[in-house]
Parts: sequence; C-alpha cells; structure tokens
Amino acid sequence: MALTQQRKQELISNFQVHETDTGSTDVQIAMLTERINRLSEHLQANKKDHSSRRGLLKMIGQRKRLLAYLQQDSREKYQALIARLGIRG
Repeated sequence: MALTQQRKQELISNFQVHETDTGSTDVQIAMLTERINRLSEHLQANKKDHSSRRGLLKMIGQRKRLLAYLQQDSREKYQALIARLGIRG
C-alpha cells in the first residue's frame, strides 16, 4: 500500500513547482491522492480492515485541509490541480 520510491519521484516531477520542490502543497496533495486511491482498492477487497479504513479517513481529511488552503491561496492553481488529479466533479 505504500508508495514506491520510483512512484514518489514520478509524482514529484509531475507536480513540483520548481526544480528542488519536494513538499509544496501540490506535491503533497498528489501523493495523498495516490495513497488514497491505493488504499481504497485495498479496502474494496478487504472490507473488515477497520484500522486501514481509519487511516484512509485521516488521509482524506488531510487532503481536504490542504485543498482548502490551496483554494484560499490561489483559486486558479486549485482548479488546475483538481482537474489534473481527477478529484471532484
């Protein structure tokens, strides 16, 4: 369920704001989205894994807070990011 180092590097290179960026809001949201998607697939197969479900809800809450921050900071970046990640309709 954890992201591989190679996948993390792909996400960072796709969503980084500048050359040495590894922790901007965009990158954090992209990584959380990837982890949420993987954990959602796991929970569909393992319905009784309640501790992982709790972790999923915590990740969703964290992503929601980061998205709210990004929306307040820059509405255009927010719209572009959710369109790229395919979250929210």
